[in-house]
Amino acid sequence: MKSLLLTFLLLGLVAVLKAQEVLSDYQEELSGTWYIKAMVCDKNHTDRKGPKKVFPMMVTALEGGDLEVEITFWKTNQCHKKKIVMHKTDEPGKYTTFKGKMVLYIQELPVKDHYIFYCEGRLQGMSHRKGKLVGRDPGENPEAMEEFKKFVQLKGFRQENIIVPEQRDQCIPESS
Repeated sequence: MKSLLLTFLLLGLVAVLKAQEVLSDYQEELSGTWYIKAMVCDKNHTDRKGPKKVFPMMVTALEGGDLEVEITFWKTNQCHKKKIVMHKTDEPGKYTTFKGKMVLYIQELPVKDHYIFYCEGRLQGMSHRKGKLVGRDPGENPEAMEEFKKFVQLKGFRQENIIVPEQRDQCIPESS
């Protein structure tokens, strides 16, 4: 009876270690440069003048399964960089950030090298929901865009709120 119990415990331990191995492979797979190919949020930002500029984001796998995302954005005619640490949860593909106020889900698509980053939560007393289609290269991919449109519909976003941004390799301030 004791040997049966010991065998059962050992098998359980092996299964847990294998699951951790799979998760760490997943985090390593996410590391690197990603290009934002499309975005959607609750608010309509499609009426802004000119195309929205986006820059590649860098994802780094950290110890313990967390991820660090470095984003670059254009605001008030200047380049800004921000690093955000996404804390792994017990649920695969689910992370928290901003002291647990935001939940971020990373969903792999059937289209090679494409994911959806989806976040929801409350910041500064306001509800936020946003989805981004990301890929390993900046080129258009109609199949990935179709998958993103299905996701948008499933989450209850309006199709007309989808933005396809202008890709920039790096953020260089434009001369006045």
